Amino acid sequence: MRATTRLTGGLAVLTAGLALTACGTTTTTEAHDDAKLSNCRTSSLKWTLVLLGKERGGSRGEARLTAVNKGPDTCVFNGYPGIEIHNGKAESIDGAGHGHPASFSLAAKATVTVDVHYTPRGTKGAGDWCVRQGEAVLWAPHDSDRTVVPVLDRHRKTTVIDACGETLSLAPPHHAPAGN
Repeated sequence: MRATTRLTGGLAVLTAGLALTACGTTTTTEAHDDAKLSNCRTSSLKWTLVLLGKERGGSRGEARLTAVNKGPDTCVFNGYPGIEIHNGKAESIDGAGHGHPASFSLAAKATVTVDVHYTPRGTKGAGDWCVRQGEAVLWAPHDSDRTVVPVLDRHRKTTVIDACGETLSLAPPHHAPAGN
């Protein structure tokens, strides 16, 4: 009886050890798979900046920055994208977000969207530091490459952004799977 108990106990310990090892291997493999993904690059994203108008009942302007992964591989979108609106070589307004948004995998043809809020010229509190421009300089998080895109209206026709203040306020990026 004593030999049977030891054998049963030994098998239980061995089975538990194998189960933990198998779980640990799966977790380690998944971590290595995530580590193999590189950050999204500016050049592998198709960028669009669309002005949406004023907030309902508010004095802030709204815009939407969208990037579609046009590359063949999944990449990691890790942080806020960069955005600058320049008034020639003089003044500029830069985008800024609060905190550290969660990073996420962006599959080929999937979309990332960032809501942008700004103070339009002529609204209360606009001040006199304003930039009027028909294009924006954009870049992916943690990338030094830049791209210039036109500012579009809701109908996808070129327009100008007339923004005042020192920063454009960026909402945390969110994504939609390819095909949505």
